[in-house]
Amino acid sequence: MPYQWQEAEAGSRRLHLWPHRSLAPKGFVTFIAITVGMIALPLVAVLGSPVLWGLLPFLALAVAGIWFALVRSNRDRQILEDLTLLPDRMHLVRHGPRGRRQEWEGNPYWVRVELHPKGGPVPNYVTLKGGAREVEIGAFLSEDERITLARDLGAALRAQRGD
Repeated sequence: MPYQWQEAEAGSRRLHLWPHRSLAPKGFVTFIAITVGMIALPLVAVLGSPVLWGLLPFLALAVAGIWFALVRSNRDRQILEDLTLLPDRMHLVRHGPRGRRQEWEGNPYWVRVELHPKGGPVPNYVTLKGGAREVEIGAFLSEDERITLARDLGAALRAQRGD
């Protein structure tokens, strides 16, 4: 699971959530090297001819496009959500891509965990609703992981309240 509960101070818990990162830096280098090798292999037939110079810019542009897309995808996946559950309040901080930071606070006695099977931006959308504000949590997780997250969060809130 791409989230983890941690016991902090007495009576408080922390939940860290992060998206899957399927391509590690070593895998990125390997993928680019294999792509360059596979693109360069057909060029052996045109070595020494002017056709090589006609094809080379387009092939370099294709590799640069793949490189840019993978770097952008990795940067967009640098999300971290941190939920701190204290006896008298809960605090959610979302560190988004490109340094964007969002915060939300609520009283754990009044906050509800809601699972929206349909109607959200993703199936089984999980939100925390406290007062007039409703915030999403774990939208980058898979459907099954969001269901488990909603169940775990609900259990943690009930334990915090003493239900």
